[in-house]
Amino acid sequence: MHDEIAEQQADITRLLFHHVHAPVTGTHFIRGVLPLPAPPAVVRVVMGEASAYAPGDLIAYEIPLRWGNESATAQDITALLRTLVTETGIYSSDRISQVMGMLVVRVDPTALEETASTMDDRALGILRCFAQPYTDEKPRPLLRGFCFLDEDRLRLYLTTAEAPGAIAVDVRPANATTALLASLPSLLDEEQYWTDDDSDPHCTHVVNLTDW
Repeated sequence: MHDEIAEQQADITRLLFHHVHAPVTGTHFIRGVLPLPAPPAVVRVVMGEASAYAPGDLIAYEIPLRWGNESATAQDITALLRTLVTETGIYSSDRISQVMGMLVVRVDPTALEETASTMDDRALGILRCFAQPYTDEKPRPLLRGFCFLDEDRLRLYLTTAEAPGAIAVDVRPANATTALLASLPSLLDEEQYWTDDDSDPHCTHVVNLTDW
């Protein structure tokens, strides 16, 4: 069950991270995808402007991975996010919390007006069928999520076959050389790089490679 949730989180992340550059709508970009440990089967999508890095400028929408009897797709989540960021939502206190300094809103998709995918969403789905065909062979380590912590600090959430939870890996995009990315899987086990981040419930520990 936990493996299935981790793989679905990874699939959602893979299909959404182009919105780091392309807005979901207007000036609203994805600044992170946070893989909440199972259970429950949810993912937190962090939204903000393209230049937003401060937690106070971000909002995370906690979205279930199943809507009724169906698994949520990237198109479903993208359409839902458009509704959430363009409408003035009023949420009850039991649906609002905080994590890592940012506001979290727990979303009930069934309580929102039904949203539809755009023609561009559908076109992107067609293009992915050929450019990024689905395969049963999952990459290892598995990228379950990511989050911008600063302009030059990116947190990756990775899962290995040996570790049941997500491991957070902090890198600097400015210094993310080919050598670092190639060495990263083996560096996950190097305890000299391990550190804790009590504010982040999405990982078991952090591997700090910002100075590698």
